[in-house]
Amino acid sequence: MKLTFSPASPFARKVRIAAIELGLIDKIEFISATVVPGQRNDEYSKINPVKKLPALILDNGDVVLDSYVIVEYLDELAGGGKLIPASGPSRWKVKSDHSLLQGMLDSMLLCRYEKMVRPEPLRWQDWADDHWNRAWNGMARFEKQADMLSGPFGISQIALVCVLGYADFRFADCGWRKAYPKLDAFHEKMLARPSVKISVPPPA
Repeated sequence: MKLTFSPASPFARKVRIAAIELGLIDKIEFISATVVPGQRNDEYSKINPVKKLPALILDNGDVVLDSYVIVEYLDELAGGGKLIPASGPSRWKVKSDHSLLQGMLDSMLLCRYEKMVRPEPLRWQDWADDHWNRAWNGMARFEKQADMLSGPFGISQIALVCVLGYADFRFADCGWRKAYPKLDAFHEKMLARPSVKISVPPPA
């Protein structure tokens, strides 16, 4: 299997953490890829027409898209039910939590693009503020979810680690640690896991 990724991508980081936790990391070849809004990348568009990272290219040539779907595929490959509950109410709770976390990451990435990629005269501050508030309000919700913050390490916890890690990486002065001390404690605890520590993005 081959995984397209960038060390800076929180979505690719999610898959890397999952692959380590599932004992599958040695079965994956990592292929560096760069996708930037406004810049053509015809070669990568052949793999994923919407130009998103990561993509998992199977040995038979099939492509699995979306970080959650890739983790779900790897979880099944490892026997199932390890990072994503196989059935029941907990499965839908985890999928719903992950969907919120995925949306938070999407909004944070859009804020990053608005500030760093879009030409300054074209920037829309109210739009960027709205997306940042979506991520910030999501953090507020998870600050109150004690069961998740202390629960078994699964896809929701991995996604939350990636959200908080991306906040540190791209929005170092946003103040999330002070605003959300329970998330801060959770993140510090998670950094003791080898899969989380080894996948921290390199300094920008």
